[in-house]
Amino acid sequence: MQVYVFEDEGASRLYPLTLTRPVFELKCGATSLLEKIKRSLPHAEIHLYIRDYLAPVFKNKLALPVNDLSKIGNGDALFINGRWLVGKEEINSEGPEEVAMSPNQEIVYARVKGETLGRLWRPAEGGQALEALKGQDLPQILESLKSTLKGRQIDARMVRYPWDLIKHNSQVLTEDFAASTKKGAGAEIPHHLAILGPKENLYIAPTAKIFPFVLLDATQGPIYIDEEVSIASHTSVEGPAYIGPGTKIVGAKIRPGCSIGPVCRLGGELDQTIIHGLSNKYHLGFIGHSYLGEWINLGALTTNSDLKNDYSTVEVWLNGRLVNTGELKVGSFIGDHTKLGIGTLLNTGTSVGVCCNILPHGELLPKFFPSFTWFFRNKFSRGMGLENMLKTARVVMARRDVELTPEEIAVLQKVYGLTEEEREKALKRRGR
Repeated sequence: MQVYVFEDEGASRLYPLTLTRPVFELKCGATSLLEKIKRSLPHAEIHLYIRDYLAPVFKNKLALPVNDLSKIGNGDALFINGRWLVGKEEINSEGPEEVAMSPNQEIVYARVKGETLGRLWRPAEGGQALEALKGQDLPQILESLKSTLKGRQIDARMVRYPWDLIKHNSQVLTEDFAASTKKGAGAEIPHHLAILGPKENLYIAPTAKIFPFVLLDATQGPIYIDEEVSIASHTSVEGPAYIGPGTKIVGAKIRPGCSIGPVCRLGGELDQTIIHGLSNKYHLGFIGHSYLGEWINLGALTTNSDLKNDYSTVEVWLNGRLVNTGELKVGSFIGDHTKLGIGTLLNTGTSVGVCCNILPHGELLPKFFPSFTWFFRNKFSRGMGLENMLKTARVVMARRDVELTPEEIAVLQKVYGLTEEEREKALKRRGR
């Protein structure tokens, strides 16, 4: 069966995280949303449908067909919304033709026979269904299926906002650990390692290095420590937690519900936080109920608030307006390639765009930082311009032996254009 994992208009509600990646590349638990779909459909032929400007980067990165609809009509198809946080046995390629809708009337998936696709787009006599589809894009195809096939409502976990990933993370960490075939220690557990809770709630990869006086507390949930992880003395990790390959932890306090992507550097305290990967929080400071992208550096003592003093629900600035999250605890959402200076104190429910540079000044910081802005002495500026920001990105990535490719440069240039209006508004309101 052909499986088409698609983005819809909901991608914009997940800014700034989805400015530089498709929605299904967001992480929750130990893996991305796409990896959960692939795990549920191990034998499917996966195709991706994403925003055009992201296609060159992720076609290479994921090694899957991107925005290629040429095979639609050649067999049965399953269309899956990339914002669906798929759980165990929630998705099946077999079954009746139908369109499943969320309570918010979003298409969750559409299962359709090849004959139906051919009948819906049958061209003039003697042609092929494939030829009739050449003028269609995927949203048009989905709308046609929605009006043609039987519909039903399902209680799917749809990621509508960035804070949804944090809300579900602890549960999904537990689900991902249960789905993994790896349990226990890949190597002998050091005698100096303190373990609380059942050992079957623990996985330590063979190449992981754990120093004396480390506490792994699996009483509240499982802990998965991946390959080449290094955990220094006086670190505590409370499950559920996932520590990605190549990450170094130096005397940190990792509270429950944390997912750490590959090759990160961690210190201080983290709670209910997802770090996508390749980012540094090496020093003291607290980050809670937050999602950090890639290539981010948090200076020493950087701290965010995740709870308001009056215990009211947190609002987050999104697409030009404040959105009430309905949650008591919401931290920060930080886009790729952003840098925060030492002693930065982020307000509750802060959104920071791509390629920002924030320098603290002792006063309350804004809750929203447009992409490609600098913030210094209580004012926004354009900093040193786009080209110098790209130069910095090259230098930072080279430190990890990673090259900033022409395709990635094109993505950042596109994001610069997409965010121009919000940036100019901030400069007029509070610029220099």
